[in-house]
Amino acid sequence: MSFGSMVSDFFYPNAGGVESHLYHISQRLIQRGHKVIIITHAYGGRSGIRCLTNGLKVYHVPMQVVFQNATPPTLYGFFPVFRAIVLRERISIVHGHQAFSSMCHEAIIHARTMGLKTCFTDHSLFGFSDPSSIVMNKFLKFTLSDIDHVICVSHTSKENTVLRAALTPQNVSVIPNAVIASSFKPDPSMQDPNVTTIVVISRQTYRKGMDLLVAVIPRICRKYSKVRFVIGGDGPKRIDLEQMREKHLLHDRVEFLGSIKAHQVRN
Repeated sequence: MSFGSMVSDFFYPNAGGVESHLYHISQRLIQRGHKVIIITHAYGGRSGIRCLTNGLKVYHVPMQVVFQNATPPTLYGFFPVFRAIVLRERISIVHGHQAFSSMCHEAIIHARTMGLKTCFTDHSLFGFSDPSSIVMNKFLKFTLSDIDHVICVSHTSKENTVLRAALTPQNVSVIPNAVIASSFKPDPSMQDPNVTTIVVISRQTYRKGMDLLVAVIPRICRKYSKVRFVIGGDGPKRIDLEQMREKHLLHDRVEFLGSIKAHQVRN
């Protein structure tokens, strides 16, 4: 039995792939007999300690959020709270998630300072040329210089992370994201035999390929008159999607659902 901590800025009640991944992997580890806690920042009035299914304990640390539910890097501002939680819960392994999370980076640095085992999972691809990516890559290289192991969700992601963080490839494993097929299988009774419906559920940001979606929807709609789109999720690129719908007069063929909770995805 091990005592582990998952650390990321991104967790429930925020909706997204990283959030779901954290919850499900924690639940599976608990079912295998391990103790797991999650450390994230406060979401609105949700601060302090919350307990979820199977006794999964979540620490919502009261920290300021600056951009897309991420906290600013404080380097040592997070250390006193993190150290108190780790000692209280007798944590031996710290697992950080998502390169964009400052809490993840700081937890890994502080965990190594305390002599704990550390692991990092990178969920996304990042570039090399734009200013934000350059800063992020330098920070990642610094954070992962003394880490025990790194996990990526695809072989492309592994190549990307190895280059960005100057890692030894042998120290990076690929574990593809698991898909619970039953959660996405549509209800056959709701199918319209005369229309092909394309459903997109995603956080609407540049790194999720929303620019490609903006370009391809008008082409598909021009070529195929029996196709409609249902788009779920929210983010900064939603404005571009809505402008595309206005420009090409696709109000009757492109529907926006906004932010969708995990249990509503199938419906």
